[in-house]
Amino acid sequence: MSQRGTWSVAGLAVAAVLAGCAAPAPARVVVTATPSYAPAPCPNPVVPGFPQLDIPGGVECGVLTVPENRAATDGRTIRLPVFRAKATAPDPAPDPLVYLTGGPGGSSTISVGAKIAAGWNATRDVIFLEQRGSYKAEPVLSCPEIDTFAAEWVGSDTLDPATARRSADAVGACHDRLAANADLAAYNTSENSADVADLRTALGIAEWNLYGASYGSDLALQTLRDHPEGIRSVVVDSIVPPQQTPRLMWPSVASALDAVFRGCTAQPACQAAYPTLRADFLALVTDLAANPRTVTTPEGTVVVDGYKVANVLAKATTAPGAAAEIPRIVENLARGDGALAAALLLDGGAPPGFTGYGLTYGVFCREFTGAADDLLEGGRTVFPELPAEVLSLVPQSPYVFADCARWPVPAAPASVRTPVASDRPVLVMDGALDALTAPANGDLVARTLPNAVRVTLPDAGHDVTNWSPQCALDVIQGFLDRPDAPDLGCVARLATPTFTVG
Repeated sequence: MSQRGTWSVAGLAVAAVLAGCAAPAPARVVVTATPSYAPAPCPNPVVPGFPQLDIPGGVECGVLTVPENRAATDGRTIRLPVFRAKATAPDPAPDPLVYLTGGPGGSSTISVGAKIAAGWNATRDVIFLEQRGSYKAEPVLSCPEIDTFAAEWVGSDTLDPATARRSADAVGACHDRLAANADLAAYNTSENSADVADLRTALGIAEWNLYGASYGSDLALQTLRDHPEGIRSVVVDSIVPPQQTPRLMWPSVASALDAVFRGCTAQPACQAAYPTLRADFLALVTDLAANPRTVTTPEGTVVVDGYKVANVLAKATTAPGAAAEIPRIVENLARGDGALAAALLLDGGAPPGFTGYGLTYGVFCREFTGAADDLLEGGRTVFPELPAEVLSLVPQSPYVFADCARWPVPAAPASVRTPVASDRPVLVMDGALDALTAPANGDLVARTLPNAVRVTLPDAGHDVTNWSPQCALDVIQGFLDRPDAPDLGCVARLATPTFTVG
C-alpha cells in the first residue's frame, strides 16, 4: 500500500542498516510497567471525511498498554490500538493472523476495513496492531514540519543544498518538539517486536501467525528471531531483511526497471513505441541532474530533477496499474512536456499528520549507522552511468541519512541486523516489479529459513496483496492452512502487465 508519508520524500518503505557498525546495547533493567490489554471503543472516524476507512461493525477494538522503554525505570507507558476481526467461517482455525503494516510509521488501522472486505478473516481471526508512535497510537509522533517540507519538495530541486538544509531543519524542529514528551530512542524495531510478543501474551493466545509487509516484514522477522514463542508461521510480503544493508537500495530500483525494460522489449507494441527506453532513462537522469525542468500542471508546479526521474519510476511500482505507465512516463519526459511524471509526483495520499515519523526516524537513525558510503557503492554497481550526486541520495527518501544528524538516538546493537534462522514455516512473497524491496531481498532471507516457501508474482510491485489481491490472498490462506504444501496454482496464471502505448 502506498501511504502518503510512507513513500514520500521524508518517509521510506525500506528499513535497512549497516550491520556491525553500532555501539553495544546498554544493560537492560527490570521495568515496573506490566503489559496489559483492555477493550476500548473503536476510534471512528479513523480519518475524518473518509468513512470507508472506519472500523466495521463486529470488530473487537481494544488497547495494548506497554512500557515506552523496557530498559527504563520511570514506568512511562504508551497505548497501542488493537483490532480483532473474527473469522467468518463456522469452524475457524484456532490460530489468528496478526497484520503488521509497513513504513516505518504507517498505520495498520486504515487497513482494517479493506482487509475484512477482501476476506482476510474468512478462515481465521485477523488481529491488527497499530505500531508505536503511529497514527492512532498514544502518543502519536507525527511531524507537521516534515509534512510541510514534503509538500514543498515537489517544487524544489532535490540536488540543491538549500533543499537538503530545509529537510534537516524540518526534521530537527520535529525532533526537538517531540523529545519534550517522548523517549524517542524507544521507538525502534526491537521495542516494536516486543510489543507484538506482549500482545500475544496479553490476549492469552497460545499460537498465532504473523503477516508483515515492507517494514512490517522486517518487524515480523525480527519478532520471529527474538520472540519465537507462540509463532506457528510467518508470511512476509515485499521483504526487508533484517540483515539488509543500504547497498541493496539502488539495486532494488535497478531490478524493477530492468524487469520493465525487458517486459517492454518482449511486447511488440511497446518495443515499437519505445525502442530506446533504457537509454532514455539514463540520459534523463544525467541531463536533469544538471538542468532541472520546471513542469506546470493544473494541479501544481513540479521541478523534475535527475533524482526525481528515478524516484517517480520507483514510486510507480508502489501503486497498482502505475507500473504499466513507466515506459510512457519516460517517453513523455524525454520527448514530451513531462506532465505524466509531474502528475505522479503530485499525487497525494494520506493527509498531514498521518505518518508516525517518530518511528520512521527512530528506526532509520538508530539502525542505519555509516550508511551513506554503502548506499553510493551499491548504486554504482547497477547504475555506473549515473551521477554520484543522485546515487548518494536514498531512493524515495533522499536525505534520511543526513537528516539523522538532527535526530540523535543511540545506535542499535549489531545483533538487530542478525539474519533470522528458524525452522518455522515462512511464506516469502514479493513482486517482480518492486523497486523498493526487490526479489533478491526475499532470496536473501530464505537462505537461513529451511522451511521457506518462495513466491514471486510477475505482475506485482510493492505490497503484492494490492496488485493481485485474490491470488495473493489465496496463496496466503493456502499457506496458513497447509504450510508444508500450499496451493500456488494461481501464480502460474499471472503475467507481466501489458505496458501502455501512446
